[in-house]
Amino acid sequence: MRATSIVANLRVANVEAAKGFYTDFLGLSTEEFNMGWVARYTSPDTPADVQLVVRDATAREDAVISVLTDDIEEAYAQAQQLGYEIVHPLTTEPWGHRRFFVRSPDGNVINVGYHRD
Repeated sequence: MRATSIVANLRVANVEAAKGFYTDFLGLSTEEFNMGWVARYTSPDTPADVQLVVRDATAREDAVISVLTDDIEEAYAQAQQLGYEIVHPLTTEPWGHRRFFVRSPDGNVINVGYHRD
């Protein structure tokens, strides 16, 4: 698998209540998207970014990071071949993102996805 982007997923109680710290203090002032339960904030000047997550909308567990790849089918097949636990099956979500969740050997849940531009 080839990771093209990795974003930290920070658990928050409320995206709107939390975003001021990340946008004002940390300077991640560009809101790439906000779906209410998850929002991504980026810096307009650097590659820095973060996702604030209340609770995943469709998966039974939350992921600690989100990893984008350019070949989601291959990544899914490779995770299965290597015997990693699939926490959320390969799914095209209602918002257009194709993803699956896999548990790393150390127990972290990773959201692996692909989104057509």
